[in-house]
Amino acid sequence: MNQSAMKVSVQKFGNFLSSMVLPNIGAFIAWGLITALFIPTGFFPNEELGKMVGPMVTYMLPLLIGYTGGRLIYDQRGGVVGTIATMGVIIGAPDTPMFLGAMIMGPLGAFVIKKFDGLIEGKIRTGFEMLVNNFSAGILGGVLAILAFLGVGPAVKAFTEVLVSGVDWLLEAGLLPLTSILIEPAKILFLNNAINHGVLSPIGLEQVQQAGKSILFLLEANPGPGLGVLLAFMLFGKGMAKQSAPGAAIIHFFGGIHEIYFPYVLMKPMLLLSVIAGGMSGVFTLVLMGGGLVAPASPGSILAIAAVTPPEGMAYVANFAAVLVATTVSFLISAVILKSSKQTDEDINEATKKMEQMKGKKSSVAGNLTGTTATAAGVLPSNVEKIVFACDAGMGSSAMGASLLRKKVKEAGLDVKVTNTAISTIPADSEIVITQEELTPRAQSKVPNAYHISVDNFLSSPEYDRLIDSLKNGVSGEQAELVEKSEAPVANQTEPAADDQLLLEENIFIGQDFRSKEEAIRFAGEALVNAGYVEESYVDEMMKREEITTTYMGNNVAIPHGTEEAKKSVIKSGFTVVQVPNGVDFNGESAKLIFGIAGKDGTHLDILSGIAVICAEQDNVDQLAEAKSAKEILEIINSN
Repeated sequence: MNQSAMKVSVQKFGNFLSSMVLPNIGAFIAWGLITALFIPTGFFPNEELGKMVGPMVTYMLPLLIGYTGGRLIYDQRGGVVGTIATMGVIIGAPDTPMFLGAMIMGPLGAFVIKKFDGLIEGKIRTGFEMLVNNFSAGILGGVLAILAFLGVGPAVKAFTEVLVSGVDWLLEAGLLPLTSILIEPAKILFLNNAINHGVLSPIGLEQVQQAGKSILFLLEANPGPGLGVLLAFMLFGKGMAKQSAPGAAIIHFFGGIHEIYFPYVLMKPMLLLSVIAGGMSGVFTLVLMGGGLVAPASPGSILAIAAVTPPEGMAYVANFAAVLVATTVSFLISAVILKSSKQTDEDINEATKKMEQMKGKKSSVAGNLTGTTATAAGVLPSNVEKIVFACDAGMGSSAMGASLLRKKVKEAGLDVKVTNTAISTIPADSEIVITQEELTPRAQSKVPNAYHISVDNFLSSPEYDRLIDSLKNGVSGEQAELVEKSEAPVANQTEPAADDQLLLEENIFIGQDFRSKEEAIRFAGEALVNAGYVEESYVDEMMKREEITTTYMGNNVAIPHGTEEAKKSVIKSGFTVVQVPNGVDFNGESAKLIFGIAGKDGTHLDILSGIAVICAEQDNVDQLAEAKSAKEILEIINSN
């Protein structure tokens, strides 16, 4: 494996570890605060409330990690099986918090059920899908839980004890400060959150159980080394770097976003000496004065550090002193380096790009500071593996857009996974997210580090071809393998796309005329109700969905459907087709074909994919809009 490929592999592994912990940091903080407040040595000792501490760290936190790890691999189904498997490893070693065990069993459980589903795909008789899905998850989850109880739990417990003993040895030998030689450069280069949340936090939480606090939570999270570099740039920097340093210092120290200072170090690699020395001096201070935290400080803000500092002894003095000493040492060395530099103007933008390339993703914070925010006109992430289409409910427009792009990706020979989801459930590790223009701000707030593309026409957006070209150009030196199987494949155009239970001839309405889109949407919704696909409340949710952003897809096609909240009103998946030869106005666009959609458990995606492929061609839409009977429309859909 060459150096570049190895770096990418390490990046992915590190990002995956941190992705299991980061979404659950709120739970870690809640546990840390309850611990600091109510244990016998806490601020407000309370025996009754203190009873929550043990169960939260033993059960709640590992189960959250296991569920999140499983969901990253295989969505909700993977999360459920991963949680079952994690419970086995928890009970198998009840005296040890099973964070490492959860990081193993959560993804493993999801991987096993994903492989099983792949083996039985297309082999289950109609009507038995739910039975097989539920029992396979239960049986496989149970088996994995037993294996985890018998083998993985005890093995992880032994491994954790070795790690803790190693840390204790480093402490006794006075060598713990030397860890900064590895931690500080690694976090700047490409392993920021992975070090803290993937490696140090699980061991630190084990130490908390034994000693009430852990120094490990501050090895990476100490803001002092980065603050020292930024203060030096404020006084001795030049150009854009000096102008942006004050804002970066505030974000870094009080906001806890450490990656904001990474470009400044990369701009002058000699500054690695500053952060290493600052980190070592901070750790030495913590060891000398007995510092530590009761829970991870995330983000690494001075405010977060204060919140999870234990009240007993000199912990506050030790922790704040460690930050101050690290800042001072880092500042002094940085000042010498900057003062002796002959460069007249530092290129902070170029350094930011370098950081993003090494991290393998865009940095929204650093980009905002330097005026290089991630937009569709920016630089795509390297080694893209996942593209996510997102809409409000995740069952209509996003599914059609994903179907079309999935087809283009396959035709281009790219090994890239294309899926669709609701904005509220966009995976945290999404690399590229495509949404309608009105929904992009919501998607950006959900996954700010992803690369976002806005489109106004899901059926024929030129952004698709631009994206494909960019992805193809990004394949360096190797021919990407053709995708053999997609998670939700485009309907086979040589076979009928419509299922007789999803689209019936009596649910196709010819020659309709409406005064407004609201009237047309209600007509389509009532048709779904009359067909037994949805409850009456679903129609109102269709209207609410249209208020959020239009369901007009382009090419004279609209696909009204409910909001995410409306999913509970869906009885079973189904479609209705409403032909409007003269068109009806959808926010200035003329819709001649209206596909009313009700989706449940993804069973509508195949036919929706087929409709998307058909309607991507304007000639096909014109043919459907001019059809003289419901039977003719059904035949056109089935023949494509």
